[in-house]
Amino acid sequence: MVNIFTLVTGIPGPSGFGSASTAEQVTQGVDASNLTAIITGGASGIGLETARVLALRGAYVIIAARNLDAANKAKDLILKDNQAARVDILKLDLCSMKSIRAFAESFNALNLPLNILINNAGVMFCPFQLSEDRIEMQFATNHLGHFLLTNLLLDKMKQTAKSTGIEGRIVNLSSIAHQHTYEGGIKFDKINDNRSYSDKRAYGQSKLANILHANELSRRLKEEGANITVNSVHPGLIMTNLMRHSALLMRVLQVFTYICWKNVPQGAATTCYVALHPSLKGVTGKYFLDCNEVIASALARNETLAKKLWDFSNKLVNSA
Repeated sequence: MVNIFTLVTGIPGPSGFGSASTAEQVTQGVDASNLTAIITGGASGIGLETARVLALRGAYVIIAARNLDAANKAKDLILKDNQAARVDILKLDLCSMKSIRAFAESFNALNLPLNILINNAGVMFCPFQLSEDRIEMQFATNHLGHFLLTNLLLDKMKQTAKSTGIEGRIVNLSSIAHQHTYEGGIKFDKINDNRSYSDKRAYGQSKLANILHANELSRRLKEEGANITVNSVHPGLIMTNLMRHSALLMRVLQVFTYICWKNVPQGAATTCYVALHPSLKGVTGKYFLDCNEVIASALARNETLAKKLWDFSNKLVNSA
């Protein structure tokens, strides 16, 4: 449950951080110079701030982005403030399984370690459309693309964790919107149904899928004894390009709920906290808000639903 009082006041929770904490503050003193991280959607918004702060802490950051021009500008911005930053760019279009497989092949060919994977990119409230693989766009981009990407990079993360002894971390960006989805959570039989499509519920469905994916992957990795944690986060309400399909609605909403909104450095804080903070060593299968663990919805904690989604997702990526 979200505590509105602590959200509005910014009073720190048990972690010592709260809604007013910034990404720099929650990673203060962390040395990430021995870590390599991939951040999807790292060219703008909280993805860019996450990339900047991880690079500031010494990590070697790979920005995975569809728009290479925007990604190069993001890299320039990071280097302008931090000439020692180690940042590279690889092309990735999460609504294309062909692009995802090409990205994974390109990254694996670099023979780099991989300690951190931040599944940050996404689309929000877009009109009904299908991806090039003929899957509803929000589900395809926000969940299925990251599901496939994570699977393709998982062996590399396992190898890195085993050879270095350093815990690997996977972070899925979800949303409080995971609570506002279709009846039953996931429309397995009607994932591409235009007639029953709701842009808001489809977004909620994809964000629910992000948590279910993290929880099921966490369970599987624990079962095999892999030194990798998987958690999901709600970054908070931030006005970014993600809201381009509903800018007017979001502006109106912001007028009436302005005290609940975060700036970008605050919005990236929970992601950076979960990705880097030493206090979360061994913590896996959890959901975080304002840099503190909170309880996700009942559907998000449904293990049967998580396993069903895993099998459904596997079938989709293997048939494309």
